Amino acid sequence: MDVYGIIGNPVSHSLSPPMHQAAFDELGINAAFVTFEADPDRIEEAFGGAEALGVSGLTVTLPFKGDALAFSEPDDRAKRVGAVNTIDFGERVRGYNYDLSGAMRALEHHDVDLEGASAVVVGAGGAARALAFGFEETGAKVAVANRTASRAHDLAEDVPGATGHGLDSLPDLMAEADVVANATSVGLESEESVAPADAWHADLVAFDAVYTPLETRFLRDAAAAGAETVDGAWMLLFQGVEAFETWTGREAPVETMNEALRAHL
Repeated sequence: MDVYGIIGNPVSHSLSPPMHQAAFDELGINAAFVTFEADPDRIEEAFGGAEALGVSGLTVTLPFKGDALAFSEPDDRAKRVGAVNTIDFGERVRGYNYDLSGAMRALEHHDVDLEGASAVVVGAGGAARALAFGFEETGAKVAVANRTASRAHDLAEDVPGATGHGLDSLPDLMAEADVVANATSVGLESEESVAPADAWHADLVAFDAVYTPLETRFLRDAAAAGAETVDGAWMLLFQGVEAFETWTGREAPVETMNEALRAHL
């Protein structure tokens, strides 16, 4: 039996195990997907131990995505974003960032055309970096807005053609945007939103990286204004799909994975 898993701290809340196990079972793959809660002070030992024990692949969550970048041989996307969220233990230890491609596949799944679009990313952390680079790769013009404006400017300097702003610029940015993405934790099990409710309009697409709850205040406000909404579970799903296909070389059963994921939300 092949063993795959997710490594993080904390990690017991992860929805990756039922999603991936459903895919293995659907395709008749003799594999198990488990959780590894690692000691942050011993993370190098944890990665090395997984490799030594013959673990076939890992998804990596907070706070170890930067550590995984140093442990693996990252692809160009992971290098650009500065984080790895998927490791493939083959002849060489490869690292990938499927937060980026997972988010873009989520939007593509909802027929959102990003070529030439104007995209606003709210936040300046790891998820924001992945989204900003993803939007830029797909041909969108990127604006980054963050509570601490200097961090938005720092991220924008790394993304070709991007601009950085404080949150007070959001209404003006949203008025001209095509897509607005929340890449912060605001709204995670709360009734808060990073975007003012009266700034939404029907020509926008709202994308939220938060998936607990599925219907955040950010998305509800957007929907009330007639905007299209894409919840965070789609990003989680498609980063899992990308990881599964990298590990197994087989086409992922997307619907099965989606059903398993949403059944546990």
